[in-house]
Amino acid sequence: MTGPQPQSEAIDVLARTLYGEARGEPAEGREAIACLVMNRVRKARGRKGGYWWGNTVAEVCRKPWQFSCWNADDPNREALLKATARNKVFAVCLRIARDAIEGRLSDPTGGATHYHARGITPPWARRRSPKIVIGDHLFYVDVE
Repeated sequence: MTGPQPQSEAIDVLARTLYGEARGEPAEGREAIACLVMNRVRKARGRKGGYWWGNTVAEVCRKPWQFSCWNADDPNREALLKATARNKVFAVCLRIARDAIEGRLSDPTGGATHYHARGITPPWARRRSPKIVIGDHLFYVDVE
């Protein structure tokens, strides 16, 4: 189990994840992904020994093959690493990340721990129905 994570690191990593995964989405779409990350962190903390995604915001966001923007070969990776608060969209991602980590966001996903973009169907999503669709993303609550 990992120790506590500095809040500034958690905010930065979550904001970069939101920027990499959903910078083209409206704020509601980015908030939904922030809540999904927090749902994964809560699920891990509620389980003895944690959960395979990781136990902190940074671990959950950077877990290989979970948020494609962090994959070494993803074209979004360079953009998310270079983003600064001078970028208006990234500034919104920072605000959303701070609100999520401080518990100030209502979860529009209903507890979702999985999502994917419209137009792709990962193997885990087959024969499942999304709980909600927000923007171009489908969110699921029934995936283990």
